[in-house]
Amino acid sequence: MSKYVMWIVAAVVAIGGYFGYQHWLAMQSALPKGIASGNGRVEAKLVDIAAKEALRVKQILVDEGDLVKPGQVVVRMDTSTLEAQLAEAKLNVVANQEKEAISKATIARRQAEIELAKVEVKRSTALVRERAGSQRELDVRRTALQTTTAGLAEEQAKLRTTQEEVKVAAANVATIQTRIDDATLKSPITGRVLYRLAEVGEVLGAGGKALTLVNLNDVYMEIFLPSEQAAMLKTGAEARLTIDALPGRAIAGYVSFVSPEAQFTPKQVETKSEREKLMFRVKIRVPERTVEAHLDRVKTGVRGVGYVKLDDSVEWPAFLKDVVEPRGTEPQP
Repeated sequence: MSKYVMWIVAAVVAIGGYFGYQHWLAMQSALPKGIASGNGRVEAKLVDIAAKEALRVKQILVDEGDLVKPGQVVVRMDTSTLEAQLAEAKLNVVANQEKEAISKATIARRQAEIELAKVEVKRSTALVRERAGSQRELDVRRTALQTTTAGLAEEQAKLRTTQEEVKVAAANVATIQTRIDDATLKSPITGRVLYRLAEVGEVLGAGGKALTLVNLNDVYMEIFLPSEQAAMLKTGAEARLTIDALPGRAIAGYVSFVSPEAQFTPKQVETKSEREKLMFRVKIRVPERTVEAHLDRVKTGVRGVGYVKLDDSVEWPAFLKDVVEPRGTEPQP
């Protein structure tokens, strides 16, 4: 056999082996009936950390790429002006409380004077009845009682006004304190810093954004399925994700949303062939426990493939059974 023939045989064997291997791979990744798939990418909701009122940025405690937890302080705004207003408001509370104390003391004195005036009126009345005292003195005593009683009513009215002023001053303190607390910006979620939008010393207006976070409590992939498959899909159905960065492994998930409206097509479709081209958006969500167990590896924007069960009785193919999830847990719809 000549070398030329040997080369031809070797080439045929190599080509046959290549196509045989490709066929084997296709068979390994073939989807059984009852499972649908679509291309997508890993995504997550974005959360903006913004100032509630116009203040200067004092500190930014995180940088792009940092992982943050719920309640973690990420930005502090300069509250020097607010602190001065708070100190003034607290002094106003103290001043009104002192006025309240003075009013209470005055009322106590007026009440004692009224009791004394009542005794004197009673004594003068008895003396007049016994013709041992003058009517003029009794009239003076009665006038003094009426005047003191009127003075008590006036002081009680002042006390009520002062007490309201104390409440208003205390409410003002609480309001300023809330504004100071709001100037300490905290993360509401477990997330990763995507953008740092402000720098120390910069003045942010009300609603001005300081950071944008990727919400790792809501990680998902969106795929698009034709109307026939979308009609068979149920919210809560089991799902799997595969990504290029994690070959040979799948991520357990579940269908959290199936769009009730088709996309990329006209609203009114008349022919059957056009209806078959309708695509419906499907959201596959990754359980929070799975995400929390792999926070350091979660990256948004990574492309992959999403798989969903149209029939609950169908088993996942072998290449989708090796799932990434917290040990001892199952995907929860």
